[in-house]
Amino acid sequence: MIVVYDVEVSRVDRVRKLLRRYLNWVQNSVFEGEITVSRLTALKKELQELLKENDSVYIYTVKFPKAVKRETVGAERGGTEEFL
Repeated sequence: MIVVYDVEVSRVDRVRKLLRRYLNWVQNSVFEGEITVSRLTALKKELQELLKENDSVYIYTVKFPKAVKRETVGAERGGTEEFL
């Protein structure tokens, strides 16, 4: 799973802390990792309670992890471990 968010500055820290409980921080507003269906449901519920009208969170579900390769050009941020 890959999660990308764009939220108002006043909520960035809260959203980042929430996502860190479920996924690995990769870079600024990007998280990735494996997550169970029940934990994903819980994450979505918590996000709904936290987000406001103009906030956005994009959740990309990777059906075939072996088909995805992450390559970093430049500085590595967040965790260096690959989840796929």
